[in-house]
Amino acid sequence: MKRILTTLFALASLVAEAQPAYDMSRIQHEQLSRGLVCVRQADSVIISWRLLPSDTPNTSFNVYADGHLLNSTPITSSTFYKAKTTAGSSVSYRLATLDNGVESARKDATYTLPADASEPYLTIPLRTPAPGTTPDGRRYGYIANDASVGDIDGDGDYEIIIKWDPTNAHDNSHEGYTGNVLLDCYKIPGIGKPSATGSAFQWRIDLGPNIRAGAHYTQFLVYDFDGDGSAELICKTADGTRDGLGIVIGDSTADYRTNEIISTRIRGKRADRQRRVVGRILSGPEYLTVFSGKTGKALCTVDYQPPRGNLADWGDTYGNRCDRFLACVAYLDGVHPSAVMCRGYYTKTYLAAYDFDGKDLRLRWLFDSEKTDRERRKSNPKALPYSGQGNHNLRVGDVDGDGCDEITYGSMAVDNDGTGLYTTGMGHGDAIHLMPFYPDSTTLQVWDVHENRRDGSDFRDARTGRIIFQIPSDIDVGRGMAADIDPRYPGVEMWSISQKGYYDTSGTHHPTDFWIPQNSAVWWDGDLLREMLDHNEVSKFNWTDMRMDVLQHFDGCSFNNGSKSNPCLAADILGDWREEVIVRNRENTELRIYTTTIPTAYRFPCWMHDIIYRLSVATENIGYNQPREAGIYMGAETKPSK
Repeated sequence: MKRILTTLFALASLVAEAQPAYDMSRIQHEQLSRGLVCVRQADSVIISWRLLPSDTPNTSFNVYADGHLLNSTPITSSTFYKAKTTAGSSVSYRLATLDNGVESARKDATYTLPADASEPYLTIPLRTPAPGTTPDGRRYGYIANDASVGDIDGDGDYEIIIKWDPTNAHDNSHEGYTGNVLLDCYKIPGIGKPSATGSAFQWRIDLGPNIRAGAHYTQFLVYDFDGDGSAELICKTADGTRDGLGIVIGDSTADYRTNEIISTRIRGKRADRQRRVVGRILSGPEYLTVFSGKTGKALCTVDYQPPRGNLADWGDTYGNRCDRFLACVAYLDGVHPSAVMCRGYYTKTYLAAYDFDGKDLRLRWLFDSEKTDRERRKSNPKALPYSGQGNHNLRVGDVDGDGCDEITYGSMAVDNDGTGLYTTGMGHGDAIHLMPFYPDSTTLQVWDVHENRRDGSDFRDARTGRIIFQIPSDIDVGRGMAADIDPRYPGVEMWSISQKGYYDTSGTHHPTDFWIPQNSAVWWDGDLLREMLDHNEVSKFNWTDMRMDVLQHFDGCSFNNGSKSNPCLAADILGDWREEVIVRNRENTELRIYTTTIPTAYRFPCWMHDIIYRLSVATENIGYNQPREAGIYMGAETKPSK
């Protein structure tokens, strides 16, 4: 018991070391509830709850079922409890917090487990949108795609915002009309206060015909930007966008979708070819809108920065490269969260940082890669470029220890003031990871993979871009992962699609005769290593028998985004420090929130109070989804204090 209690505070001290400049007494962050959750498993009920940063070594818990105390002594060793139950009966559970062995006057947490709850997951019924028809007569349906979470009403519990993608969503490189993109908000049944409407569904935003559907177009951010305790939603909009109250932004009749012949001549090229462009949006105004998390109402709309301008300046004339968008949340002043909207990564790149005060969106700064490159070449003609360095994703964290966040944008990084921090010049990639990779690390490192058939993968210092080691490759390294999966080697392991096996932090390769999953990771079982989350299952690397062992299969569900195989979201949104997995059923009629039923001997504070982890959840839906990663080292070497 003593070992488990001290492990918590060893973790707290690691947070202080790895994030020396985040001042948690000043930084604006969420005030979460206990997140009590209960699910049935055979003839038992799994009960799990959050440990909060305000808890002390003497904080313990009692669990009651219909008023009867279940535990014989206060629970101190974890925030997980397994109780016997009678199937088919509704049970009301209550969690009481004890300080120094005495139940405190703090608000209890309650959860009523319905009589018909028989599965190890929570169910949210969805309002599946009606099918539609494109201007060229083709029918489409809808798929529940990426999701995010935010506390929309300030009660300490998360709500889920889900993006509905039409089945004809396209990558930027593909032609064709798409259906409208929709954003829905849902409460989690049984968590917190019931909805005033009695329904999980809260509101729907329809982005309209002038926002194309696809992984690179709609990057939506859910966060409490103005500090009022309730989250907002920020995303790119256009004429015809309809907010959660049904009010239209701009011109409700405008339709900028193309079906015309255009020239494909681009800057620096002599050839002038013609092509028909169908279903793209190459003209018309572009907006950035803040929506109320409570109602979906549009609170503020401004012009999107930067505008598309001359299409050829982005590298083509048919809207492929100019419409490559990313976004993130970052504490650029060390106190308040800013929304950073990003455009372009194959050629020129812009990052526009905005602050929202509850009424107005204010542009904080605009990073322009071409301007930055021009200024640097004046003093050094051979300077490595900032243009063309972006990934299909990005990472946020204080990499230089000044208390403010930087943005790791593929092979480059932008400082909190909007100036370039460094660039490696290695170019574009599909996956990137930012965290402390060493057990005793007080700094952050980056594992990045590249599409060009030269640079392969690099492991580097996140502050300076200094390459620690590099794995060259002659293929497009389209997948790469990093997690502590093998306790025999210190620190986080790294691997990619370039070869089987994995690397340790010294750069030593450890071969396997099978591919380790490369899409995502999750804390699922009871130890401190991480498990893989890929293609409808959670699996664990078995270093003794050298195989992958399946721990959980998500029956009747579908993962998203093709070979990238993502759940709608995975994050520590409920219960103890392990992560939940949110997936859609195959029929797109419900979301399922899976929470682990595996006991653990550890108790740690909720990961959502780790700033870097929380920001990685906010950007998990951006571009090619990446796993959540923390600002502290978490792995086999995490030890209790003595």
